[in-house]
Amino acid sequence: MGLSPFFFGKNTNMLNKRADKLELLRIAEAVALEKSIDKELIITSMETGIAKAAKSKFGQDNEIKVIINRDSGDIEIFRKLIVSENPENSNTEIKLEDAITLNEINKDKSIGDEVLQPLPSFDFGRIAAQTAKQVINFNVREAERERQFNDFIDKKDTILSGIVKRLEFGNVIVDLGRTEAIIQKNEIIPRENIKAGDRIKAYCNDVRREPRGQQIFLSRAHPKFMEKLFVQEVPEIYDGLIEIKSSSRDPGSRAKICVKAVDTSLDPVGACVGMRGSRVQAVVNELQGEKIDIVNWSEDPAILVSNALSPAEVQRVNVDSDRKKLDVILTEENLSKAIGRRGQNVRLATKLLNYEINIMTDAEDSERRQLEFKEKTENFVKNLELDETLGQLLVAEGFSTIDDIKDSSLEDLVKIEGIEEDTAKALIERAKEFHQKDQEDISERIKQLGLQDSLINLKGLTPGMLVTLGDQKILTLEDFADLASDELTGGYDIVKGERVKIQGYLEDFALSKEEADDLIMSARNIIYKDWVMRYGKKNKINNIWDSKKID
Repeated sequence: MGLSPFFFGKNTNMLNKRADKLELLRIAEAVALEKSIDKELIITSMETGIAKAAKSKFGQDNEIKVIINRDSGDIEIFRKLIVSENPENSNTEIKLEDAITLNEINKDKSIGDEVLQPLPSFDFGRIAAQTAKQVINFNVREAERERQFNDFIDKKDTILSGIVKRLEFGNVIVDLGRTEAIIQKNEIIPRENIKAGDRIKAYCNDVRREPRGQQIFLSRAHPKFMEKLFVQEVPEIYDGLIEIKSSSRDPGSRAKICVKAVDTSLDPVGACVGMRGSRVQAVVNELQGEKIDIVNWSEDPAILVSNALSPAEVQRVNVDSDRKKLDVILTEENLSKAIGRRGQNVRLATKLLNYEINIMTDAEDSERRQLEFKEKTENFVKNLELDETLGQLLVAEGFSTIDDIKDSSLEDLVKIEGIEEDTAKALIERAKEFHQKDQEDISERIKQLGLQDSLINLKGLTPGMLVTLGDQKILTLEDFADLASDELTGGYDIVKGERVKIQGYLEDFALSKEEADDLIMSARNIIYKDWVMRYGKKNKINNIWDSKKID
């Protein structure tokens, strides 16, 4: 509903008609009720619109104030004037004696104070009426947008239901009643048949202010959508007796959800499944037949990954908590089950646990261990000038690097059977000498590679990391900032249906994904601050970035 044509139509002399004054208030009340916004805001917008129209009548250099009586509808128009000793502009300034002549209440005013000069009512011309109408409608629209934003910002992270209004370029526009929302095409369940007029549920992923008003983004592919459906279907989750710890989805195909019983007397998996699978089936139906694995939560990552990889039977798990990596060992016949079709099972389990999962057979694990043992032994034999037997003994006792020996105490080495005190002293001394020479070689290598000081000085990068990055032609802070964390830590990818290991640049340095993210963000922050210092305003930086004019 726009404002009544009665106010801004043919009756442009409304301000002069007493019978029409109350109509103005009725219009404001009607618009306020329809738009669900404050009546006072409507009247304030009318005052602003009339003031703008009055400027076109009395001059743009005048500062106009309009007051609409909230009871009678009387409209008063004033010009704002500043009390001055020597007024230079009669449209903006006034002498004190003239101000007192206007109104006796101005006698208490002093130089610099503001007074109001009454102006006569006037007939709206076509242009003035249109101007006022535009101002009022704009303010009403903005108020409506703000009201809608406030209404829906509280609905973020909930499930909303609406009617499909139309489909645009693969996106779904949903009518929520008083406003519209959008489900972008990448947030729709694959192969889902959605038609105009369908009633649809979706997860409210985000509510944002945009130039054209608030924008509500819905999703049917988000893992949270599945979680909220379980909250609706399982009373124990709603009541807080069962807690959803995490979830992961391959929309339209398969999903995993991890649950924990706060009340130990409850079976969390059984409660989520329901009698004859009724509860989980209701969720499956809403997700267009998506298969759901319900996983029992455990604080032990080894037990949790065993549950998550079901139906595969896990033999043992090697946990690296620092690097958030799990080596899962199982038999050959369980390998395909654990990986799943096109790596789906292990991929969902990885997202569920937030651990990197490396699946291997007994034979592969044995081969890997033998290779690691051999490499560590050769490192000690070559760089510390030891015989092979002593090198193997050190590896067997848990020493992985020369730094481990350098940092160990004499007592720790002497405790090892076969190592005497003199041998222990010699080992520590040789390890320290190697470390010193290695650091010197690394420093020289960094200079030869031509790494920039900005990258060298980045907090968190060790000399060894810098050499490795230099070998990969990553020489500047900008080069480093362009990387993704997976490129540093390594990971797995699916190539032609097979899970393939991707070697990370800094994988040998036991760098976690979180640490990699922090390093990359630190580099980006340094670059951003440097751009701000060089170019000033943020929008200018963005323009330069977009046009690729930064050298």
